[in-house]
Amino acid sequence: MTLSFASSSDPSLQLHVIAQPDLEGWLSDQPDHIATWVRASGFTGALGQAVLIPGPEGKPEFALGGYGKATGRVRKRFPLAAVAETLPEGAYHIASGVPSEVLATECLGWLLTGYAFNRYAKQSPANARLIAPEGVDATLIEVLAQAEALTRDLVNTPTADMGPDQLQAAAEVLAQEFEASCDVIRGAALLDQNFPMIHAVGRASAQDPRLIEINWGSIGPKLTLVGKGVCFDTGGLNLKPGNSMGLMKKDMGGSANVLGLARMIMALNLPLQLRVLIPAVENSVAGDAFRPGDILTSRKGLTVEINNTDAEGRLVLADALTLADEGEPDLVISMATLTGAARVAVGPDLAPFYTDDDSAANALAQAGRQAADPVWRMPFHEPYEAMIEPGIADLDNAPPGGFAGSITAALFLRRFVGNSRYMHFDIYSWQPSKVPGRSKGGLGQGPRAILTALPEILGL
Repeated sequence: MTLSFASSSDPSLQLHVIAQPDLEGWLSDQPDHIATWVRASGFTGALGQAVLIPGPEGKPEFALGGYGKATGRVRKRFPLAAVAETLPEGAYHIASGVPSEVLATECLGWLLTGYAFNRYAKQSPANARLIAPEGVDATLIEVLAQAEALTRDLVNTPTADMGPDQLQAAAEVLAQEFEASCDVIRGAALLDQNFPMIHAVGRASAQDPRLIEINWGSIGPKLTLVGKGVCFDTGGLNLKPGNSMGLMKKDMGGSANVLGLARMIMALNLPLQLRVLIPAVENSVAGDAFRPGDILTSRKGLTVEINNTDAEGRLVLADALTLADEGEPDLVISMATLTGAARVAVGPDLAPFYTDDDSAANALAQAGRQAADPVWRMPFHEPYEAMIEPGIADLDNAPPGGFAGSITAALFLRRFVGNSRYMHFDIYSWQPSKVPGRSKGGLGQGPRAILTALPEILGL
């Protein structure tokens, strides 16, 4: 789906965005017939309200959009998107009322109101189109919106149409678009090339497990992105109850977010050497499924006791992270819909992340606020390292007790990264209910914050 600004040559209406406390002052400067029309329409400047103001011949002359109160706007990520969803179809240009410091973010929110997942039934997104205001980077905003659409589409597609085969195809299409290479190791070749845990998790599925690798760029710092591509997670032999399987099509959300971020980087032609690694599997139940009590030997040589086959994401990521670290990149970032514990800690709206680099963490936090992509730092709390050491093997994939589940998963993953700088995102990648700029369903979490922070983190 293409989410773009309207052409500046399109006929358009002026849009005056008016905060609720400012309405009476604005009306006092207008002719009586306009003030009368606005009051008669019931327009109060409440967030999301919109009204068209007719001219002498009855045709719309300009539009008003309600910007609400400051206390209400802080509760919305994209306040202006609420207006875009209310306005009639047509093109508009912002004439006044949106502070310059949030103009780019509000434009992004507006474009995102045009997203709809139409693959199986026609949806009805907002049809109000926006002409890019002067002073914003229209190209950047369109790139962000289109990458978000890619991520949402991938997450929203059910596993019957988004298994490892289709996820590989999506990666290949993206690589071809930007003249990147895309290589795949699948099936028994994973064992031949020493990716035993990716193979173990996915071997029970009708679609072969695989490792997808994209490479792009030849200058600049080396950035490696690793995305969890568990296209469906039954829980394995530790079978999930039915209500816990309901959203497992989104268990590949880490890979969808990584592909969205990769699209941003390549579309903007950032001076980076980009590598994307996606272990793509389906955690199925069959006679050859891996079992509780098994001990797996990872690519790194560390042994892992399987105490819950439903903690499979960290296993496939571990082999991919080992490969990532072998390339000695300047930065490794993993993204995964990894633990319910992270959702309990911060809910669905924040993307928790882990890093040992304080300066990078500060850059990410600031970038998240700037990009309307909020993130929250969690600790690599080293006293918990003992919790992932079972004694019978080097590592435990599911420590008992239920405490600190997101932290212990992050500590587990960190064991597979050596000297490379490392960040891990434990995301949800799902919007539980529709809000302005964010349709219910698949969601990008973290890529805009990462993109915004990369210049500082990598010295671009």
